[in-house]
Amino acid sequence: MKKCVIALLAILLAGSCGEKKEQKAKAPIRVKTEVAVNSGNVSGQSYVGVVEENEATAVSFTGMGVVKRVLVSEGQAVGKGQLLAVMDDTQARNLLSGAEAQMAQADDALKRYGMLHDAGSLPEAQWVEIQSKVAQAKSQLSVARKNLNDCRLVAPVSGVVGRQQVKAGETALPSQAVVTILDVSRVRVRVAVPEAEMNAITPHTSSMIEVEAAGKKVSGGRIEKGVQADALTHTYDIHIHVANPDRKLLPGMVANVTLSQIHTSKGEGGGFYLPITSVQRRPDGSLFVWTVDNQKTAHRTTVTVGSSQGNRIRITDGITAGERVVTEGFQKLSEGTRVVF
Repeated sequence: MKKCVIALLAILLAGSCGEKKEQKAKAPIRVKTEVAVNSGNVSGQSYVGVVEENEATAVSFTGMGVVKRVLVSEGQAVGKGQLLAVMDDTQARNLLSGAEAQMAQADDALKRYGMLHDAGSLPEAQWVEIQSKVAQAKSQLSVARKNLNDCRLVAPVSGVVGRQQVKAGETALPSQAVVTILDVSRVRVRVAVPEAEMNAITPHTSSMIEVEAAGKKVSGGRIEKGVQADALTHTYDIHIHVANPDRKLLPGMVANVTLSQIHTSKGEGGGFYLPITSVQRRPDGSLFVWTVDNQKTAHRTTVTVGSSQGNRIRITDGITAGERVVTEGFQKLSEGTRVVF
């Protein structure tokens, strides 16, 4: 009887352990994957760019004073010569009144002493002194008029107001930008390009630019290539000129850029292009990707890489066509982890 009871307890205990093991089994990790497909040479590559103004002009007062009014707002279109802001001109008007009074006094003295000079009753030295005072008064009057005129800030060019940096009631300093006017009749799209691809890009490389924020898809124009690389990413900036007659493309908008006629170097055709971020590095320096087998289990697979194209890199060895590679969510994976996608 005791033997039967012991056997029954052993069976129940084993079943309980099995249930605990099943409960402790980890849930599959959700990931994103991509099936490796032989891509051959790349005839076009996508990048992410940023729209920039063709030119920015900082507009400022030439003197110091309190800003009474700012007549434009950010994003407003302005024309050349349009009044942008007004500075308190009380002091400038007082100086102008004083200069006008001195000018009137100098003119009156010139008339009175002129008659004496014509009659030969005025020494030549005194006559020269009077003429000098008249010229000085004219100069001071011209400066006073300019100071008064400088209390009005006008647009030197046409464009769109980008940023207002001084508001009404604040003191503007000489050469301190009150507003910035952006020329957006044409814009430039800045794109960071890996150094390995710069040689394939020419000033006449065709491009297609799509800006979702503006709902526009346009062809790019002339390309300017930068000459200084980013020290961390080893990329170079290129600028693509784009016509913008309706001014819908605004600085700061994100653009999807596709450059055509970009091919791999001779002898580098074939392979599998995968996101650069999917390639990981072991402590010993070797590279690997996470592949998923038919049982949806993740495995580290050593790979060899070639040149990059945009945000993708060519896998030259280690995987075969049809293999599924993890592209997102691999941070939580370990060898043999079950995944869902």
